[in-house]
Amino acid sequence: MSENTLLARSIFLVEDNPDDERLTLRALKRGRITHPVQVARDGEEALNMLLVADPLPSVVLLDLKLPKIDGLEVLQRLRANARTRLLPVVILTSSNEQRDIVASYSLGANSYVRKPVDFQQFSDAVYQLGFYWTSINEPLPD
Repeated sequence: MSENTLLARSIFLVEDNPDDERLTLRALKRGRITHPVQVARDGEEALNMLLVADPLPSVVLLDLKLPKIDGLEVLQRLRANARTRLLPVVILTSSNEQRDIVASYSLGANSYVRKPVDFQQFSDAVYQLGFYWTSINEPLPD
């Protein structure tokens, strides 16, 4: 697998909580997801990185409650940009608010996953997301 192919199969995590970031990275590692993971810790950093990323990652795991620019605004801006409008975005958040779920799908989220409180369930959910988006899903051609 070439470096560009590996980068195209990368995961982009947008997470401001250091504990959730650590748990997500640990779950991917435990699940033997070896694809690169890039991390942004606020919405502004995420947009600055994603709008110029080459190649684009396989998937963005996006928290909603972020500093500077919230997750819904990040999603809206990604969908408004011709280059990133089809980039798969999975909302990975602790919010179970109906309005967040509806807004996420209305703005073009590919999936909405509530972070389980239990570590094993969280680990399983993150592994399944990582495996699906980097190994099973067929990415868009360049």
